This record gives sequence, C-alpha cells and structure tokens, in this order.
Amino acid sequence: MNTMPQNAKAVIAKNILIVDDHPFIIQGYKNAITRYLPAEYEFVITQAKDCKEGYEVITNPETEPFAIAFLDISMPVYEEKGIFSGEDLAKLLLEYMPNCKIILLTMYTEILKIKTIIKTINPNGLVIKNDLTFDELLFAFDKIIKNEKYYSQSVLEMLSQMQHVTIEIDQFDKKILFQLSKGTKVADIPQYVPISSSAIQRRMEDMKVLLDIKDASDVELVKVAKSKGLLL
Repeated sequence: MNTMPQNAKAVIAKNILIVDDHPFIIQGYKNAITRYLPAEYEFVITQAKDCKEGYEVITNPETEPFAIAFLDISMPVYEEKGIFSGEDLAKLLLEYMPNCKIILLTMYTEILKIKTIIKTINPNGLVIKNDLTFDELLFAFDKIIKNEKYYSQSVLEMLSQMQHVTIEIDQFDKKILFQLSKGTKVADIPQYVPISSSAIQRRMEDMKVLLDIKDASDVELVKVAKSKGLLL
C-alpha cells in the first residue's frame, strides 16, 4: 500500500563529485549542497583530494555516473596519466560521463586563462574562488540544477572586457615563444623557463587554442604569435 501523501514529491537522488586539495573547502561545498532543498533531493557525495584520486574515481567502472562535479583547477598532478589540472579531469569526465554538469573553481583571474577555460571546456559553471560565499554557492548550485549556466561576478566582468581587450599572455608564455622562435627544442626549454616540460607543453596547447590554431605546428604558433604582437 502506498502511504506517500498525495501532494508529496518523490526525493530525487543525485551523485555529486568534489575534487579539491583543501579539505575545509570540500567541507564547505558539502555543507551547502546538503542544505539545498532537502525535501526534494538526496545527494550522494564522492570526494577526492588530487588529480590522481579524481582520475581513479572517474575511470572506475563501478562508479555511478555523476550528475554534477565540482573541480578545483589547481591541484597536485597525476603525471603518469597526463592529468595536470581540474581542466584535464573535466575533459575526462566529458569522455566517461558526458551528461555530468561541470563546475570549475579557480583562483586564476587572468583574462587569457578564463577565455581558454571557456573555450576548451565550456563548463556549466565557472567560479573565481574569491567570489564564493555560502549563499553564492547555493545560488550557483540552484542554477546548475535547473540546467542554467553560472559564471561568478568576476568571470562576468572579465567576459565583458574580452571584446575590448587585445590578446594577452604572461611572462612564461612569452619566454616559451621566444625560445621556440630561436629554434630551441621543446624538450630543452625548461633550461630557460623554470617550469616542467609538461607545463610548457600545456601552455603551448593553450596558446594555440587562444589563437584559434588548435592543430597548428609549433612553427605556425610562433608565426601567428608574431602577427598578433605577442612576440617581438
């Protein structure tokens, strides 16, 4: 016999993934999520603290598909599997669980980086962590649940500036382009730029995406960068 009141709503279960290397931030997300319409939703939350744990959860065949994933962009890497950031985990999620809604969280405030994230991942949510409060997190979660996009205030401000701003890159990118223009092999660039080979490769890929030459050669990257005034 069905004892549910006629006006009662069935509770909807949703699997949530949170990957962040700061336990107190994970706890904050969990506190907000579990307070969202508890009479209507039941959330099963899985958490991971770095790229390796995130990779293992996502690729585990026994893992139930996630409805929503919160991914920090900067985390300890999993170099063996080529997972260097929350962006890479997002791409993995899109491959394994294409219906998962992705919320990326970052401390980055460079227009170049934000533009690259939107262009390569097109996340359902993009949040600058300095914008985040408990109420704002609930507001963002509500929009994502309702199949709307959410960009935090700082992201919106940067997007409004993009059409008026020429392409900009940081000093590491400029040094990489300079070495490429001299004919330095990519494997040898870490001798001149103090970051890892994998980070250099990733920056080169991001620059190609930014310049709309995703599949271009490194020579073409230098040529286009010069034409845009990024390399003198």
